[in-house]
Amino acid sequence: MEEAEQIRSEILVERVFDAPRELVWKAWTEPGCVKRWWGPKGFTAPVIEIDLRVGARYLYGMRSPEGRDFWSTGVYREIAPAERIVATDSFADAEGNVVPASDYGMTGDWPLELVATVTFEDGDGGTKLTIREPGIPAGEMRDMAEAGWNESLDKLAELLKELSRR
Repeated sequence: MEEAEQIRSEILVERVFDAPRELVWKAWTEPGCVKRWWGPKGFTAPVIEIDLRVGARYLYGMRSPEGRDFWSTGVYREIAPAERIVATDSFADAEGNVVPASDYGMTGDWPLELVATVTFEDGDGGTKLTIREPGIPAGEMRDMAEAGWNESLDKLAELLKELSRR
């Protein structure tokens, strides 16, 4: 099993939202919106700081139902409004300093920094959102991270329904 954990894999999550691309972009990039959907089911996001400029940083803080805080940070490498965001993705402390995944109980050879690409495309009468995050160790932790993305996107879908009715 240890050998299998060393194999690098990719998180690939695709979702089509019944909402226009500009609205999905807004929900993805405006802190007030992100606070409402970031994190798996039952988690809240008390801190969402976004400086949406190439070379600038973000800091996300999510809280588990048990009250444990989890922080992530990164630097925006590419921003094409309503089309694509490329950013680094790292575990962090509350001040935004990068910390090893092991600080949060993650096992395996988890890199200090990953690069996530999020694309926004017209598709199937709505917006197709694709998240690609290569370089994650294969195994249970990768599967949990992917499940977390999917649960977050479930919450995003609910927010988009609400925003579309306005």
